[in-house]
Amino acid sequence: MLARAPALLAAALATGLAIAPAASFACTRLVYLGTDDNVITARSMDWSQDILTNLWIFPRGMERDGAGGPNSLHWTSKYGSVIASGYDISTTDGVNEAGLMANMLWLTESRYPPADPNKPGLSIAAWAQYVLDNFATVTEAVAALEAEPFVLVSDTLPDGSRMATLHLSISDPSGDSAVVEYIDGKQVIHHGRQYQVMTNSPTYDQQLALNAYWKQIGGLNQLPGTNRAADRFARASFYVNAIPKWEDPNRALASVFSVIRNASVPYGLTTPDQPFVSSTRWRTVFDHKRKLYFFESALTPNTFWVDLKAIDFAPGSGTVKKLDLGPVQDHVFSGNATAEFKPAKPFDFEPPK
Repeated sequence: MLARAPALLAAALATGLAIAPAASFACTRLVYLGTDDNVITARSMDWSQDILTNLWIFPRGMERDGAGGPNSLHWTSKYGSVIASGYDISTTDGVNEAGLMANMLWLTESRYPPADPNKPGLSIAAWAQYVLDNFATVTEAVAALEAEPFVLVSDTLPDGSRMATLHLSISDPSGDSAVVEYIDGKQVIHHGRQYQVMTNSPTYDQQLALNAYWKQIGGLNQLPGTNRAADRFARASFYVNAIPKWEDPNRALASVFSVIRNASVPYGLTTPDQPFVSSTRWRTVFDHKRKLYFFESALTPNTFWVDLKAIDFAPGSGTVKKLDLGPVQDHVFSGNATAEFKPAKPFDFEPPK
């Protein structure tokens, strides 16, 4: 029954040794495919320091500058969105009014293409927002991205420690999903409902190979328990399909929260040889059918939500609003926090230096 397991284990160990030092930035994302079109996407934000996250409401009709340099991409948003910012210079996570979700996660192996004078540039800080502003479904987004209408431009993190190396996941109310990476300067897209889980290193094709080994073992027999990306991938992949397909959407939501918490990293975790291991700072969970965007900070006792159905996203009447989450996201909100947003000037995406 496990005839292929030794070979898969050898591959897993070889890859595991190659990525043994824990990255200082990590995350997990998963998609639950329930009954009665009940699709839920969850993600954890794992970061080694405060990422200065706030929540924002953006209406339709916003004129966007992609902050991609002298030949920057420009567009007008077709869809309104609710997003979680990073340092208030980038969109790290978010959903639009059509029910499309975009998540940015760390991928050390990312290598972006060189500048092309024949294509406009798009800052990596605006990558997720470009998708949310322009597309209603994963299929629509993938078709546009495959044409490579821009060159993605990366930059150093605000603390100057390293270049931002990220990959993008998108999901929609149909349960469709895609993972977009840049490997050796080439865009690679994995598109299909089967791509439910994404973490960090190694590249997505290798994550799938590693997970194949754990599928041979069987999650009821053994699952890897560390906070490494490959282990979180295996746990999330097993549990997101092992939890019940609840008819009650609130029960389904509770199960999904359980899975993303299981893939989270304890707050303040440190080990002697890896002092900068990421902790889970916050989690988001999006109910695509009910259009409820849940937010959970590691430092507050309550989970709260934003109801996209109650937001005016129309050009003119809809306004940019911000929910100030406070330093390390320690401001406490409870229940439906949609009315707690306040009008604010939109942030500018960080241009390349």
